[in-house]
Amino acid sequence: MQVNNIITKEKLEKYFRITKEALEKLEIVVDERSHLYIVAKDFLTMAKSYFQDAEYYFKRGDYVTAFAALNYAHGFIDAGVRLGVFKGDDNRLFAFG
Repeated sequence: MQVNNIITKEKLEKYFRITKEALEKLEIVVDERSHLYIVAKDFLTMAKSYFQDAEYYFKRGDYVTAFAALNYAHGFIDAGVRLGVFKGDDNRLFAFG
């Protein structure tokens, strides 16, 4: 079994593309009057914030922290999809079902 323990620029760029596309397609599907709307807005804010953090660290050459921030960003996206507050029907971009 080959161990994959290097975070390359190319790998980061791939995950940036996937997360950026997921953020662009993300859609809140709960009613604004629902208590879950606050959760959806918070998850979206956190995902965008971590994505911006990832960009910052990537530009500084800190690929490890950038990769970690991208994973947090996508974690909030996937959690929102699994919770049902975001629409996410593309298994290439979202973890669902």
